[in-house]
Amino acid sequence: MASTPTQKEGNLEAPTRHAIDWKNPSFYDEENLFKEMERVFDLCHGCRRCVSLCRSFPTLFDLIDESKTMEVDGVDKKDYWKVVDHCYLCDLCYMTKCPYVPPHPWNLDFPHLMLRAKAVKFKNGEVKIRDKILTSTDQVGKLASLPGVSAIVNFTNRLPVTRKLLAATLGVHAQAPLPEYHSNRARSRLSSRINKPATGTAAGKTKGRVLLFTTCYGQYNEPQIVEDLVAVLEHNGIGVTLAEQEQCCGMPKLELGDLQAVEKAKDANIPQLEKWVNQGFDLLAPVPSCALMFRSEMPLIFPEDAAVQIVAKATFDIFEYLMLRYKEGLLKTDFKQSLGKVVYHAACHQRVQNVGAKTRDLLALVPDTQVQMIERCSGHDGTYAVKVEFHEDAMKIGRPIMTKIQQDKPDHYGSDCPIAGHHIAHGVADGTQSQHPISLIRKAYAI
Repeated sequence: MASTPTQKEGNLEAPTRHAIDWKNPSFYDEENLFKEMERVFDLCHGCRRCVSLCRSFPTLFDLIDESKTMEVDGVDKKDYWKVVDHCYLCDLCYMTKCPYVPPHPWNLDFPHLMLRAKAVKFKNGEVKIRDKILTSTDQVGKLASLPGVSAIVNFTNRLPVTRKLLAATLGVHAQAPLPEYHSNRARSRLSSRINKPATGTAAGKTKGRVLLFTTCYGQYNEPQIVEDLVAVLEHNGIGVTLAEQEQCCGMPKLELGDLQAVEKAKDANIPQLEKWVNQGFDLLAPVPSCALMFRSEMPLIFPEDAAVQIVAKATFDIFEYLMLRYKEGLLKTDFKQSLGKVVYHAACHQRVQNVGAKTRDLLALVPDTQVQMIERCSGHDGTYAVKVEFHEDAMKIGRPIMTKIQQDKPDHYGSDCPIAGHHIAHGVADGTQSQHPISLIRKAYAI
């Protein structure tokens, strides 16, 4: 009788993820880390399916191919950090490419290995001041959006001399677009909805009333997107409430490897969010990274925290939520304006939520609208594209999207991730601007 093989090539089962054991002292053992990186890098070297995703994999494979042995054992372990620095934890390799993720016995989780490496680097104090500043979105946002200050910040950030100074002193690329700041913040514009009881009709998985997490970006940089989202939700009879307070979800600090800061963000946000979830509210955020943080990353970082798990189960991508309502016959399709030709970039942190192409599907409901979806990384990440050492790589990664838009000349284009959208517009460089898909839906409703 033939024996059953214990190991198979590839993986036919749905991927699963293990909790991140970041409070275990061995997590920060550099020798143990390098041993695991060597194991994983050797498996990646033998596969190379991920070479087209980001700069981490070409960097790794170049290091191997240019070594004396042309194997991982020929690479100086100090050069492993070059691979780590190019990873911005988009999770696409894990979710869409790698055949060896758990439950495969090789147990390969490249993004969380890179997260561990970043955490070791942060713990060892090997992080630039620039990176600490760029990931302090709440602190920078509060200061830069103060009345009077925001106008000065926005003006000086457009001056070539200022940008050259930022490049020389902080390492912020002189050509990379920087977000504007608004003194009239999102939560100020929507102050009447803070702690406001809301009503709605439950249907399917949805409660029909929403606690909206405005996010740092929505709060300080593009409050109009938050207003557009509220307008669309309320047009569809979905009640909207804001928590009494909120702070950064923790995703920027996660990407830095500062897990202690992530825990502080969790301790500040989760009690607020859980209170409303327990009262029968769903949780939405206009930026996919924030939804992903609450939905996927925090439950793996704090697996024993029951409140984190409760919030995770109540968190939805905004277009997933609207299409669930559509499925139940509760989404209005009284669109007044067509959108024409739309090129839509599916953001990485939206794609890895595994909800399907719901943004495209909703845009396609608008009459006389043609939607072309692009499933490629824009190259921006949260901070990667603004750094002097990575900006050109970020532009190369996003070039196929930018070229497609230049060729098609659509009526509208944009991304679930607004900063990715602006990065794309920077590369298109024809004076046009990206638009968030929820803003396009509001335009189509003419509300």
